[in-house]
Amino acid sequence: MTAPSVTLAGLADIGGAPLFGPLRLEVMAGAWTCLLGPSGVGKSTILRLIAGLETGAAFDGTVRASDGGPVAPRVAYMAQEDLLMPWLDVAGNVALGARLRGEAPDRARSDALLDRLGLWSHRIKRPAALSGGQRQRVALARTLMEDRPIVLLDEPFSALDARTRSQMQDLAAEALAGRTVLLVTHDPGEATRLGARNLLMTRDGLRDAEIPATPPLRAVDDPETLRVQGRLLQELRALA
Repeated sequence: MTAPSVTLAGLADIGGAPLFGPLRLEVMAGAWTCLLGPSGVGKSTILRLIAGLETGAAFDGTVRASDGGPVAPRVAYMAQEDLLMPWLDVAGNVALGARLRGEAPDRARSDALLDRLGLWSHRIKRPAALSGGQRQRVALARTLMEDRPIVLLDEPFSALDARTRSQMQDLAAEALAGRTVLLVTHDPGEATRLGARNLLMTRDGLRDAEIPATPPLRAVDDPETLRVQGRLLQELRALA
C-alpha cells in the first residue's frame, strides 16, 4: 500500500461568514501531520472536507492526492467520540464498516487486529463494559480494519487521562506507520511526540511550528521534546 500526500487548497465560509482561507494545507506522505489552533477556525471542517463528509460550510477549492487518485474513497476517519454501537460487541464494532457496506467481514484480519491491540479477551463484550481507553482501542481497530492509506484523526484521545492518552499515542504511531495521517489536536505534547510536521492554524492561515530534531515517536521525557512542547504551548497561548 502506497500512501500519497494530500493537499487541500481553498477557502470556506458558513452562511457567508469566512471560516478559513485562502490557505494551502499539505499532508505529508506516509507520516503524521498535526494541525493545532484555536477552536472555531475550521480544523475539523478540513478533516471532513478531505474525507468527503458533510460540513455545513461552502468550500471553494480542491482536495488532491499526489498520485492523482481519488482521496475520499481512500480515507479512514476516527472522531473524538468513539461512536461505538452499544448493541454490538467489540468484534462487531470492529467489523462495522464491512457490515454497513453489505460485505462479509474479514474475520482473520479482525481477529488479528483484536489481538494486536490487546482486545482479544474483550471481543464479546459490549461497549458499556469497557473502559474509556479500551473503547478508543476498539475505535482504532475499526479504523485500521478499513485498511486505508490516508487516516484522519479528530482529537481521538482528548477525553482520556494522561497515562492512557500516552499509551494510545504509542499504539497509534505503531499501528499507523507508513500511512498518511492528519491529526487535529489541542494537545501540544501529543503533536510534539507524533508530528513529522506540525501546523498552527488561525483565521489568517497556516504556519509551520517547530518540531524536535529526532524522528517520531518521541519519548515523553526527552528534554528536546519537552522544550519544543513548551514553546508550542506558548505559541498556542499567544493565539488565544
